[in-house]
Amino acid sequence: MPKGPQGQKRPGDVIGAAIMVAKVATGEIEERLPTVKRKAGLKGGEARSKKLTPKERSDIARIASEARWKKTDR
Repeated sequence: MPKGPQGQKRPGDVIGAAIMVAKVATGEIEERLPTVKRKAGLKGGEARSKKLTPKERSDIARIASEARWKKTDR
């Protein structure tokens, strides 16, 4: 049976897909949506900000501000 982008099982033909949609609509089967998983990389920004000195944070903010203004001056 073919799998969708997140690995979920899907019928391989149009008729099978239509039957599956009808079963979900009538409540015969429960549609399972993929769960969202928190990525470990999201924690890095907080740890990095605690490690930076106020001057380093200011320099990073200034560079980012200049880049934003540079984009709008086209």
